[in-house]
Amino acid sequence: MPHEERRPQVSEVQRRRRLDEVFGDVLPETTSDERGRDRDTPDSWYLENRPPHHDR
Repeated sequence: MPHEERRPQVSEVQRRRRLDEVFGDVLPETTSDERGRDRDTPDSWYLENRPPHHDR
């Protein structure tokens, strides 16, 4: 019977902290749609009203 290596229980917070240390905070917890705009810029009206055939 092979010896199984036991891993210590790691909480989700500890796991997330370790991943952030290694890889950085690559993906935000929320999307820009959920956050909204931080502030209005001079071009904000144009960006919000851009025709759909123009890429961002």
